[in-house]
Amino acid sequence: MAVNRAFNFNTARNLSSLISWIPTGKIQQTVASSVQLTGIGLHSGKLSTVTIFPELAGVGRYFKFRSNVIPASTDYVKESPLCTTLCKDGHSINTVEHLLSALEATGVDNCSMQMETSNTHDSSIEVPILEGSAREWVDAIEEAGLKTALDRSGNSCEKLAPVLREPVTVWKNDSFIAAFPYSEVKITYGIDFPQAPEIGCQWFSSTCLDKEFFAKELASARTFCIYEQVEQLRKSGVIKGGSAKNAIVCSESRGWLNPPLRFSDEPCRHKVLDLIGDLSLFAHGGNQGLPVAHIIVYKGGHALHANFARRLSGIN
Repeated sequence: MAVNRAFNFNTARNLSSLISWIPTGKIQQTVASSVQLTGIGLHSGKLSTVTIFPELAGVGRYFKFRSNVIPASTDYVKESPLCTTLCKDGHSINTVEHLLSALEATGVDNCSMQMETSNTHDSSIEVPILEGSAREWVDAIEEAGLKTALDRSGNSCEKLAPVLREPVTVWKNDSFIAAFPYSEVKITYGIDFPQAPEIGCQWFSSTCLDKEFFAKELASARTFCIYEQVEQLRKSGVIKGGSAKNAIVCSESRGWLNPPLRFSDEPCRHKVLDLIGDLSLFAHGGNQGLPVAHIIVYKGGHALHANFARRLSGIN
């Protein structure tokens, strides 16, 4: 079996002067068998099913909804403050971040994700929130297993990683992402919720971001919300499927309403999980999405994560 190297350097070409693509010493992978999970959407409250299928090397990750193919790429990210949405030709896939985070972290470089719902008229569909984290995705992927992805000629493809060549900063108000050249992937993330003292100011930092670390330290960190904001959010048409079963809820005055937490800094860890999923959209042609850099985030969110990924791509 030959290893196709030239294919990768062409498909993962340098799209921005900020980035160089280098070999990781790994071979691109895909799922060994299909993976399927069903559940309700956090924001829509509607039932949907996702089936992950193996895909050829060099293809990357993409969603299929009805007859539409939507690549998991920064090119198709639509502005959305409470989740990450991909949109193409009038069809959208909402809340993709937890699933994509699990795929990036476990090394599923190439796959198709078939989205299905019983409502035949909807032009949008939401990835199930499950229990609010990426744990069920990781467990299902591990059960299915991985295999070497082969291209149409039967060759494997070398996996490349994007390496940051110079500092990059994006910000909005007092929120920012600053990334600096570094010898490995390092994420430092800070959040601050002074109105909810039980959350308060938290920081999480790690250079150990392999699949074992992700599975143990990040995958089970659940999404969270402030109790006093729930009614307003529901009136605005979101979190229709949210509950104490798929989120941890903190009251400004009473603290955590559905303890125990899985980690003392679970909210901050969940933000790191979200970031990995959002930056996976920088991946091209079955290569790594997370840039080799020290990425420092303070009070980030999906929109800021997407702006950073676009900046790396040279889009803005």
